[in-house]
Amino acid sequence: MDRIFVAKKPLFITSNGYLSKLKRQYNVKKAGFSGILDPFACGALVVAFGQYTKLFSFLEKSPKVYKATLWLGLQSDSLDLENVRGVQETKPLEQARVKEALQEFLGEMRFTPPHFSAKKIQGKKAYQLARSGDLETLKEGLKEQVMEVFKLEFLNYSHPFVSFKASVSEGAYIRSLGALIAQKLGCIGGLSYLERISEGRLHFDNEKALDPLEILPFEKIDLRGDLKIKEIIVNGKKFNPKLLKISENTKYIVQFEDFFSIISSKNENVQYLANRIPLC
Repeated sequence: MDRIFVAKKPLFITSNGYLSKLKRQYNVKKAGFSGILDPFACGALVVAFGQYTKLFSFLEKSPKVYKATLWLGLQSDSLDLENVRGVQETKPLEQARVKEALQEFLGEMRFTPPHFSAKKIQGKKAYQLARSGDLETLKEGLKEQVMEVFKLEFLNYSHPFVSFKASVSEGAYIRSLGALIAQKLGCIGGLSYLERISEGRLHFDNEKALDPLEILPFEKIDLRGDLKIKEIIVNGKKFNPKLLKISENTKYIVQFEDFFSIISSKNENVQYLANRIPLC
């Protein structure tokens, strides 16, 4: 089965665990997902079966939109409801101050990913190193990086909980953003809830199958009925890009009756980025 869709991962299950459940549900063997969600988080998870797993790297996944609730005073090594060490008492704040603090995080900001994250360090995920107590490797591997916050919307404040909606770039960590917001408000904090609403234009719609020709952000070249070019592409042969009048270093979708390919042009040669992807 070749299929791509947006699933809705429940709370307190790993993304891999939920993918295994979907594989059993749809009776498929080859499957994958794009954009891992932490076990405590829920929401939109882009899933593909069969040949459509090749499409992940071509999807536009920014901005990513999340709903989150920040628990002021929460002491957690993972900055969420897992690995909680305790709760510090915090004083109620003026709602205006909370709203003002949120707006200070718009734009680019520097941060260090949490110890408990899926960030790869020397072939291992950061949370594996954290659980094993290898703090030295974590410290060396978790480098400061940049995320961009496009929009930060205040939703509610009921002390000690601050709810907000964030539109961010790829590679952003909402747990880190939450901790920085808490710091700005004069305390520590961690997330008590996190839901991913969408990745780019992709959002949950009852696991409706998506048309790859509609969600891939490339110009389409309709070659249905062109048997000469079809034979060349079926066999993955090189040809002069002038034949299709395509520009250098630009990605295109070439569509036939039963499949499509993603190509580009480099040094006057056609490059096959993904070839003979079935059309369902």
